[in-house]
Amino acid sequence: MSFWRQISPRGAVADLAGVWRSGSEHRWPALFLAVAATSALMYMLLPASQRVAPERPRIVYITSYAPDRTDAEIISSNQENQARKDEFAKRVAEAEERRKDMYRTLGRATGVDVDAMEEQIARDAAAERPSQSPPPSNP
Repeated sequence: MSFWRQISPRGAVADLAGVWRSGSEHRWPALFLAVAATSALMYMLLPASQRVAPERPRIVYITSYAPDRTDAEIISSNQENQARKDEFAKRVAEAEERRKDMYRTLGRATGVDVDAMEEQIARDAAAERPSQSPPPSNP
C-alpha cells in the first residue's frame, strides 16, 4: 500500500509544471514525441472501419410492373390481388373461429361459464367502440 501513498495527482502536475518552466532544450522534442506516440497508439487501437468514411450504399431499383401497362391490366391485377386478400382473410377468420370453438369446449369441460364470458366480452367490445354520432363541430 505504501506505493499508492506516494502517488499524488497534485504532485504530478507540480512536477510537470516545474520541468516545463525549467526551459530545457529537450522540452519541445519531448512534447512532439509524446504527442506522436499517443497519436500512433490511438491510430493502432482504432478499428479500420472507423478510420475512413463509410462506403455509400448502392441503390438498386427494381421495377415490379411494366411501365406500359394499360388501365385494364391494372384493374385486372388489382381485382386478382383483392380476391387473394379476401380468401386469406376468410381462412384467417375460419382458423380463429376453430380456435374459439376449441377454447369453448375446453372451458365447458373445466366448468367455466363460457356463454357469460362471451357476453361480457361482447359488452366490453361495444363499450370500447366509438359512438356512431358525428363529432361536434366547432363554430
